[in-house]
Formats: sequence, structure tokens, C-alpha cells
Amino acid sequence: MMAADNQTFFAPVTFILTGIHGTEESQVWTSIPFCLMYIAALLGNSLLLFIILTERSLHEPMYLFLCMLAMDDLLLSTTTVPMMLAVFWCRAGEISFVACLTQMFFIHVSFISESAILLAMAFDRYVAICNPLRYSTVLTKPVIGKIGLAVVTRSFCLIFPVVFLVKRLKFCRTNLLPHTYCEYMAISRLACDHITVNVWYGVALAILAIGLDAALIAVSYGLILKAVFQLPSKGARLKALNTCGSHVCVMLLFYTPAFFSFFAYRFGQIIPGYILILLTNLYVLIPPMLNPIIYGVATREILKQLMRVFYRCCSRTFLMSKATALGH
Repeated sequence: MMAADNQTFFAPVTFILTGIHGTEESQVWTSIPFCLMYIAALLGNSLLLFIILTERSLHEPMYLFLCMLAMDDLLLSTTTVPMMLAVFWCRAGEISFVACLTQMFFIHVSFISESAILLAMAFDRYVAICNPLRYSTVLTKPVIGKIGLAVVTRSFCLIFPVVFLVKRLKFCRTNLLPHTYCEYMAISRLACDHITVNVWYGVALAILAIGLDAALIAVSYGLILKAVFQLPSKGARLKALNTCGSHVCVMLLFYTPAFFSFFAYRFGQIIPGYILILLTNLYVLIPPMLNPIIYGVATREILKQLMRVFYRCCSRTFLMSKATALGH
């Protein structure tokens, strides 16, 4: 790093998101699957929320946690994708420093929240399968409300220091941010200060929050599998495995690309930058898109309510078209 005497430090008023370096010519085509995934995420999670909130029979702990997951997925994708598409389509990558910090904050808050919600869902399945007689007394609605509050509070407390870690940095090179959204380490690497504290706080966050959540989830499902194979009925075993299988798929979709891109972005010098940026784009899009599909297909109650909603919509459309035809 150059000596401070030879540098002109500045407080950035704006950053300019440059998109995925090296793919400028094909960014319009790259944006098409991203846009489709975002639309699918919006529709899927909104429909999941609508079905669970309007159907009283689904006001149970597992579905309430699904509501939390759907809301978090909507926040995560909506915080990132519109800006990403603006960069791809219009080269409109200019964003104020305050707006950039705000986007960074909400991205990482929703990411930490999703990890905590997945842990809560694993706990829900553990109680339901390993202690079914205590399920209704352990996971009451007040307890679920407290879990939701704890998820938000933990995420806020863990990510709030990140804003100050970025604000303390001095910038001297450029305000061109080589990314499609305001990612913590992408901003930090533009600074001319030493960013050791930033790097290690991010590592500690990954290990103590995300890593701990993943470890507790693994322990929960280990105990769940042990209990499942001790069930006397083959039908009960299959039902439990089917429910847990969808949860495990969602968790693998969330944690695998997240851990890979997290550590690669901080320590990987071999992997090209455009691949890392693509990965960080995918882990804010793929889980929000696939979560409602996985749960909608694998959960019989949700699938049944979904078919009922479509049946009502089709019936209303048919009746309205028939009434219009008779009126003419």
C-alpha cells in the first residue's frame, strides 16, 4: 500500500456499480435468467404468504416459520435484483454512499436472518418428530413470536457494526465498484486503509453465526434421522423423511453456494472475479426462487391449498367470461 502522504483521500459521495467485469457484451443476455428467477421468486413467495396467511388450518408453527422464510426471501431478492437489472440493462449503476450502505446492511441482515430461520425450522422438525407429545406446548404462538423477534434482533446486532467498519475506511483510488450490488468485501477492497479488521469480522461472522447455525442444523437432523428410523410404521417413516427431505434441500441450496462464495471472495485468488460475482448473484436468487417450489410440491397441505386457490381463480374467470358473453 502506498504511503498516506502520496495519496489523496476522499469520502465517496457515490459509488458506480460496474456489473460483471469481462461480460459487458453479454450482460443483457445474462440478465434474462436473473430477471426470470426474480419474477419466480416474487410470485412464489407472495403466493406462499397468501396461502398460509389466509388459510387458518395452516396457522401452525411449521407454516409460520415458512412465512418468515418467504418474507426474508422477498427482502433478500428485492434488495439486490432491481439494482442488478438496472446495471445490466441501462448501465445505471450510480448509487449514493448512504444508499449503498443501506443496501449492504439489508442484504446481510436478511442473509443472517435466513440462516436463523432455517435453524428454527430444524428445531421445529426436531420437536415434531422426537417429542411429538410436547409439540403443541413447546412451540406456542407466543414462543414463535419470540423466536421471530430473536431472529431480527440477532441479525441487526451482528450486521450493524459492519456499517461502521465500512464508514471508517478512507478511499483514494476509485469509486467504481466491481459488482452488481453493494457487497461488504467489495466495498472494503476499494479502500486504501488496512482492512484486516473488516476481513476478520466477516470471517468471525461466518463462523460464529452462519457456521454455528449450520452445525446446530446438522445435529438436529442427525437426531431426527435417528428418531425416524426408530418409528414402527413405514408410512410414518416415509412421511417424516419426505418433510425433512424438503428442509434439507432448502438448507443445502442456501449454505453450499453461500459458504463457497464467502470464503472464495475473501481468500480465493485463483478463481476469476466474474465467477465470484456470478456466485454471489446466484445465492441471493436461487434459494428465494426454489424455496416456495420445494415446499409447495413437498408439503401436501400447501399443495392442496394451492390447487384450491387456482380452482377458485379459474372458476371466477369462467363465470365472468360466461356472464359477459350472456350480456352481449
